[in-house]
Amino acid sequence: MTARDEFRVDMHVKVLDERAVERAKARGIDVLVYAPHFVPYPEIERRADEFSDDDLLVVPAREVFTGTWRNRKHLLAVGLDDPIPDFISLAGAMAELKRQDAAVLVPHPEFINVGVSEADIRVHADVVDAVETYNLKNLERHNRRAKEIARDTRKPTFASSYAHTRWAIGEAWTELAEPVASTDEFVDSIQSGDLGRVVHRTGRSHELLRKSEFAHIGWENTWKKLDRIVLSGTEPTHPDAETYDGRFDDVSVY
Repeated sequence: MTARDEFRVDMHVKVLDERAVERAKARGIDVLVYAPHFVPYPEIERRADEFSDDDLLVVPAREVFTGTWRNRKHLLAVGLDDPIPDFISLAGAMAELKRQDAAVLVPHPEFINVGVSEADIRVHADVVDAVETYNLKNLERHNRRAKEIARDTRKPTFASSYAHTRWAIGEAWTELAEPVASTDEFVDSIQSGDLGRVVHRTGRSHELLRKSEFAHIGWENTWKKLDRIVLSGTEPTHPDAETYDGRFDDVSVY
C-alpha cells in the first residue's frame, strides 16, 4: 500500500514498457491491468511479470475479441488459467471464462460495434462481474450510456485509461476499497464486488488526451486493421493457432 489513502488501479492498458511504468508510478497508480490486442496469454504473463515490482503490480489480462470483424464484442478477462483465443462466439467465450472462474469485465459497453450490450450482460449476468463506466476513449454520451447499463443491470463499476499510448496511463482509475498484492487477490476483489470509486482526471490536458485516444480508433480501424487482416495473415490468437489445440473449433466464427 502506498502512503496515500486510496489504492489506484488503471483497469485496462495496451502499452507496457519502462516508460509506461514510469508514467504509471508518476500518476500514483498501484496496479496496471495489461491486456494488449492479439497477444497470446503466455506472452502477456511474461511481460507483466517482467515489469512488476514492489511499487507497481502489473496484472496480465486478455481483451477477448468475440464474434467477427464486422460484429465483434469485447470482454476483459482477468485471472486466466488457460489461454483463450479471439474470434469465437460470445456464448463460447462466456462459457470458457466461467469454466476457468476468471473475473469477467465489460469494457466500453455498446461502444460503436465492439461493445457488449445491456441485453448480453443480462443473458450472462452470472458470469459478468463489472461494467466499465468511464473509458478515456469514450465520448461523453458513451460514458453516460455505460452508467445507465451498470445501474440497470446492478453491476459494480470500474474505470480505465484504456491507454494505447503511454501518455494516457493514469488518466482514469478505480480506487479499490482494500489494497491487493497479487493477481489472485485482485481477482477476488473483482468477483466479490469489492470495487471502489470510479475516478478520472480533469482539465484541458485530460480532454486533449481523450481526443487523442479517440482519434487512435481511426488508425486502428483503417490501416492497422488492413495490416491485420490482409497483410499479416492469421492472428496468433486465432482459434486455429497451435496454442489452443483445436479446443475452440466448435465456437470459432472463422
